[in-house]
Amino acid sequence: MKEFIQFEKKPKLYQTSTKKFWDDPYISKGMLKAHLNPEVDAATRKEKFVEESVQWIRKQIPPASYPALLDLGCGPGIYAELLSCNGYQVTGFDLSKQSIDYAKASAKEKKLDILYVEGNYVSDDFGRDYDLITMIYCDFGVLSNENRKILLKKVYQGLKSGGCFLFDVFTLEKYRGQEEYKEWSIETQGFWREETSLILKSFYRYEAENTFLEQYIIINENETVCYNIWEHVFTLEEIKQDLKEAGFNKIEVYGDVTGKPYIDNGQTICLIAKK
Repeated sequence: MKEFIQFEKKPKLYQTSTKKFWDDPYISKGMLKAHLNPEVDAATRKEKFVEESVQWIRKQIPPASYPALLDLGCGPGIYAELLSCNGYQVTGFDLSKQSIDYAKASAKEKKLDILYVEGNYVSDDFGRDYDLITMIYCDFGVLSNENRKILLKKVYQGLKSGGCFLFDVFTLEKYRGQEEYKEWSIETQGFWREETSLILKSFYRYEAENTFLEQYIIINENETVCYNIWEHVFTLEEIKQDLKEAGFNKIEVYGDVTGKPYIDNGQTICLIAKK
């Protein structure tokens, strides 16, 4: 019972999970499957959106002028492969061993010259002298306030003079009107665990911080685990200020990573920040 009581109250802001999530061997299998499904916006955007994104990136930040590209959170290489085929010299960086192994095998099979590195882009060195760094599908917002500042500083240092950081974030519209809730289910061979488990899911709002939490508590005969998946959403003013504090002064704003115009009530903001 004591194991359950600790999860009764609303967690503190950015309270950590009790076990690793992104690089968990079993969960990584489900994440990889989601990445590779071209029909849904899950771990990766739908295939059509990805293709449109790459063509827009190629037009806005052409490989002839910005050849060396680092794709942070590259997953199994969906974007990396298309970017490579469009003329970029691509390095992919991701925490998931399962995704990196898949990406390496895929690149070898297709004879693509892509360097893939397994690592944590907040704490590990991802190198310097890049012309373009990308971080696509709003991964930036899952980081804590402190880690976002760390990453922006590393990105700025990792770019050549004149280099660009292209990324997207969710806005306040993402969770507008969504109320807090708690629900439960029982799963066998589900996303979280192979063995039969009780899944307690909660959604919490942290209004003053523009931050939201999806909490999953997994209970089975072997363990009780809590995964806290945080999402910070941004106003345009906030994200531009964060970029300026990191050293970026020239900032272009779009509605998404296909170059759609920015609108006040859109769910995403895409930014190209130039060093």
